[in-house]
Amino acid sequence: MKDNTNHDHLNQENDVIFGIRPILEALQAGKEIEKVLIRKDLNGELFQELYSEIKRYDLPFQYVPIAKLNRITRKNHQGVIAFVSPIVYYNIASIIPDLYEHGKVPFVLVLDSITDVRNIGAIARSAECGGVHATIVPEKGSAQLNADAIKTSAGALHYVPVCRVKNLVNTVTFLKNSGLHVIAATEKGVDSYLQANYQEPAVLILGAEDTGIRTELLRIADQLVKIPVAGNISSLNVSAAATVLIYEVLRQRT
Repeated sequence: MKDNTNHDHLNQENDVIFGIRPILEALQAGKEIEKVLIRKDLNGELFQELYSEIKRYDLPFQYVPIAKLNRITRKNHQGVIAFVSPIVYYNIASIIPDLYEHGKVPFVLVLDSITDVRNIGAIARSAECGGVHATIVPEKGSAQLNADAIKTSAGALHYVPVCRVKNLVNTVTFLKNSGLHVIAATEKGVDSYLQANYQEPAVLILGAEDTGIRTELLRIADQLVKIPVAGNISSLNVSAAATVLIYEVLRQRT
């Protein structure tokens, strides 16, 4: 589709579009929007048109004070700023049947509340090298997949499909019901990561280093595994842990 976006309102360096009409045009041109910030109490016919499109595309949005918008740009933003996503998001409900149809054994990564851009990028790089079919992140509480994330991933975020979902618990339940074995990597694990069977369809869940995997996800996991450590530090960095686990999956499958 032809991109008719008014580029006077597009800040390429910061990946933002400002102004109601330019954002509408960007949506019509098929641009992937990461998030929309809206001035509190914004009204008007044109805004209502934009709001309808935001809801139609199910875009994440947030009402903010005008001061926050002014800190992003001093130009005429008309009370609305949109962050452009440098990647395309996919639908996990479409990916899984396609993998089965082509005789592949699904391997899906779920990243629960990992907020460090560099960790996300490093995990994506390992995922691409290790044969992960899709990575799932929550709509809220996850690092923004921006240019820094893509750089850290060495471009891997353009190759491994990323699925952004509203509810991780519902999504993991869907995967479990689709025949995938749900494995959560956690210090609470009883089994060593080497004891898991990764040759069957699998979901691997990784959590933030400070909070770990949320309790609701641990409850629906089929197996809790841990990586043993021999030093004084109790655990690996999450991106290092992801690499260890991903390559155990690859080892078992090859």
